[in-house]
Amino acid sequence: MKNFFNFLRSRTFLIQLGLALMVSVLLVFLVLKWLKSTTNHGEFVEVPDFSKMSVTDMRTAVEGAGLRYEVLDSANYNPDYPIFSIIEQDPKAGNKVKENRKIYFTVNPSGYKKVTVPDIIQVTRRNASSMLRAVGLDVQRVTYIEELGKDMVYQIKHKGKMIKPGDKLPKTSKIELVCGNGKIPAQARIKADSQE
Repeated sequence: MKNFFNFLRSRTFLIQLGLALMVSVLLVFLVLKWLKSTTNHGEFVEVPDFSKMSVTDMRTAVEGAGLRYEVLDSANYNPDYPIFSIIEQDPKAGNKVKENRKIYFTVNPSGYKKVTVPDIIQVTRRNASSMLRAVGLDVQRVTYIEELGKDMVYQIKHKGKMIKPGDKLPKTSKIELVCGNGKIPAQARIKADSQE
């Protein structure tokens, strides 16, 4: 036991201990330097604003910034953006991210998705308007014809052409409702008069 304590106080042990500490410090320093160079520690890229860029332009800009990308499908058409342009990105523009970070993009489709025209024939104008709004269609105009059912829908038009329930139209399309004015049609009046 006395020899062990003598060894701990010997010059040989102290030199070896000093060398071991120096090697440890040097190893830690080299490992930290290596980590900094491989992980780009403290180095960030500012995410550019890709809004309204075409997919081709976005690809060039992403690669130029040292980033990666993934394009997500888009279900909602936005008329304020060109078709097939970037409408959303994650992370947002201006965020600081590591180089080679993946940016997720949502692309504007070529138009509104199509919806089915509900069966609004023989339905009141008020209810028909609600049913159309519920599927994403708008009533642009209401015209009247001589039919006994006042404010009852008899025909549906889109861009001046007759359409029928079940037809598909792009969402937000403008519809014309052709409703009855509450008067007996002239032909029915003539027929009734002739039978008397």
